[in-house]
Amino acid sequence: MVPPVALGVARYRRPGRRLRRLRLRGYGPPAHTVARPGPRRRRPDRLRLACTLVGTATALLLGGWFGLVAATFVTAGLDGWLRRLEPAEVRRRRLAEAADLPLAADLVGAVLRAGAPTDRAVGTVAEAIGGPLGERLLRVARMLRLGGTVEEAWAQLGATDGARRMAAAAIRSARSGAALSGTLSRLAEDLRVDRATLAETAARRAGVLVVLPLGLCFLPAFILAGLVPVIVAVLGGVL
Repeated sequence: MVPPVALGVARYRRPGRRLRRLRLRGYGPPAHTVARPGPRRRRPDRLRLACTLVGTATALLLGGWFGLVAATFVTAGLDGWLRRLEPAEVRRRRLAEAADLPLAADLVGAVLRAGAPTDRAVGTVAEAIGGPLGERLLRVARMLRLGGTVEEAWAQLGATDGARRMAAAAIRSARSGAALSGTLSRLAEDLRVDRATLAETAARRAGVLVVLPLGLCFLPAFILAGLVPVIVAVLGGVL
């Protein structure tokens, strides 16, 4: 005969069976509301797996102790380099925010000139623009309405160069009492000039990168067809 204490311990250690019995009787929470433990196995790190495969291929190609040492350095270096790269989603949001920032600065300045307070102006522009920058501006407006400090509110705008400049202008205006609308208009013009300069620089860099593969293809042919025969003829005449 099993002691009653043992039965109590067994029931305490297996709450799932008792919970199922309660649900069958009409008691307890519904089945879809009961939290179930997730899988304990963690998903493999695809990035680390890819680096390991590259290191293994390096070791097999080179062979020996030199291959093992080279594979270690290749795996560690490739893993560190890939992890420093900006994710595609983060880059897309950053570029979208940078593209909308000059327009947002112009619109906030226009609404401020119309007589609206800063929090309402920022919130109105946030709803009009939408996107990643609209979400950040909406957080700024909510922080201002809730009574947060100017530094805490405008810190929600992000850490990009244009966002820091816009936040610094708003903080200076709040501390000095100067009008923010004119500062934002000048900032919008500066941001547009900076974007145009970056686009021109990227276009020039793209031209160089396009010509580079062509030069790499023609250089070996030029050496083999032009320089090697001349060198062979000169050495043959001298020897």
